[in-house]
Amino acid sequence: MASEIRVATVGAGYFSRFHHDAWSRMPGVRLVAVCDTDAERAEAYRREFGADAAYTDAAEMLVTERPDLLDIAAPPASHRDLVALAAAEKVNVICQKAFTRSLEEARETVALAEAAGIMLVVHENFRFQPWFREIHRLIAEGCIGEVYSASFRLRPGDGQGPRAYLDRQPYFQSMERLLIHETGIHFIDTFRFLFGETASVYADLRRLNPVIAGEDAGIMVLGHASGVRALFDGNRLSDHIAENRRLTMGELWIDGSAGTLRLDGSGNLFLRAFGSNDERAHNYRWEMQGFAGDSVYALQHHVTSHLQAGTPLENTGRAYLTNLEVEEAVYRSSSVGERILL
Repeated sequence: MASEIRVATVGAGYFSRFHHDAWSRMPGVRLVAVCDTDAERAEAYRREFGADAAYTDAAEMLVTERPDLLDIAAPPASHRDLVALAAAEKVNVICQKAFTRSLEEARETVALAEAAGIMLVVHENFRFQPWFREIHRLIAEGCIGEVYSASFRLRPGDGQGPRAYLDRQPYFQSMERLLIHETGIHFIDTFRFLFGETASVYADLRRLNPVIAGEDAGIMVLGHASGVRALFDGNRLSDHIAENRRLTMGELWIDGSAGTLRLDGSGNLFLRAFGSNDERAHNYRWEMQGFAGDSVYALQHHVTSHLQAGTPLENTGRAYLTNLEVEEAVYRSSSVGERILL
């Protein structure tokens, strides 16, 4: 591939702003086109982020621009068809999550990409957040010994009242599956990244806000083959201590034989040795820009590095199917009230 990667995008909504901002700052990338069904919005994004052209039709854009990479940040219902368009034109793809509307549709979409011989990566940026990369490194170094368990409390505080989610992502209100399919999937993936493959799940999910269609609170417990038990305790109506409650979305504790590692709502990490009452801050470098420590930039740079230099690739469509299989087991567990073995 040429040293300059030609990127086209689909979607000019709330979260796609983080995608476009990252592309506009990335060396070796040329943003050749922006596409959105709203022509005024596409043109506004083209001007703001320095793209060469704006379109309202994705198929026309792919044929005309011949990009190396299509970045899909449109609603999930469009993802399969957009990947199919890219596959027909042999264009590599990054696709936002929720990846598709169902596990069956996800498998079809992955098969389309594989049959065309194109790269398909799911834009799962939580594992690229700097605190999770640093936690992964610290665990690998053995800083808390053998890991026993983890507990994440998701508390963004954005789900109360009749206007819940309308200011950012209004389609959340009509999603039949919300907490796990849209948000908890981040932590299924992140827990796999930190603790290894999932062997069992137990979940108890519920809806607290009557104006939405799906669940907005609940717990899931992932049993990892490594022996770690990871608890996700999610409630979108409650909040936590942080100046920006969307930075980490909550707080994490990880317990091990040699101590405890804690993440707070401001991206700070703390270590406490076993038997000690003194907790110390663990300093590490990260940037307060973009989304959540510039994790969107980190993921997109990870992909361009693969295309340019052949570096190993995380979150391929094929690998991501495992997350969706775990998700299905979570919903099944909550439905039947039983622990599910995978």
